[in-house]
Amino acid sequence: MIEVKHITKSFDEVKVLNDISTRFEPGITNLIIGRSGSGKTVLLKSILGLYDIDQGEIWYNDRNLVELNEKERKKIRREIGMVFQGGALFDSFSVAANVRFPLDMFTTMSAKEKQKRVEFCLDHVEIQHTAHKLFPSEISGGMKKRVAIARAISLNPKYLFCDEPNSGLDPETATVIDKLIQNLTKEFHMTTIINTHDMNSVIEIGESVLFIAKGEVGWQGTHKEILHSGNNKLNDFIFANKLYAQLREEGDKPEQKQNT
Repeated sequence: MIEVKHITKSFDEVKVLNDISTRFEPGITNLIIGRSGSGKTVLLKSILGLYDIDQGEIWYNDRNLVELNEKERKKIRREIGMVFQGGALFDSFSVAANVRFPLDMFTTMSAKEKQKRVEFCLDHVEIQHTAHKLFPSEISGGMKKRVAIARAISLNPKYLFCDEPNSGLDPETATVIDKLIQNLTKEFHMTTIINTHDMNSVIEIGESVLFIAKGEVGWQGTHKEILHSGNNKLNDFIFANKLYAQLREEGDKPEQKQNT
């Protein structure tokens, strides 16, 4: 579980986050959404400790990140997996070597143990063994995302952060990646936070959705509630897309009685 309490963050006296409080539960997919410039990326980076906040608390279970020294923060970082927007794979490393990299850096595992863990992670993202020796330039965009996810879970993290994991993918592949992240979250009972602008992701896997508007909590709920929230700011954000506007209109129509 990750909980933030009354977070405030400013840059050059411009307040980007204003008194944000929320809770991200383990075992479900927690999504952060909002317009460009709303503060959602700053919130994600603040939770990660990449930005020092001006006020507030950031709790990783029973540990307040704000009060920890650097050694204690490093311990939390070892418990975090990160899926970057572009994948951030090493071009000169094979698929297997990319996944093994965190194990080489942060563990004392034997070569055999590392190989076993790499194969376990790649199996869980459904990458066939024949692809293990390929390089990023030789695989598709969807497979690159799978490799990035496999690398993110290699250290068996308690917390998983995903920054726009569907960026650059076609809708069908994006849905597959969404479901993969959701399944891994449940299987390993991770606290997963996904920063996204993809409404398809919200509808598919938004078990908990936090909407940020101008640096404040604009709304929070589930994917089952979001199309009928009654929140004007949220509606302006969602229904700018004509498809979702049509879905709302269809949902608001009374059912027509069939002639008998």
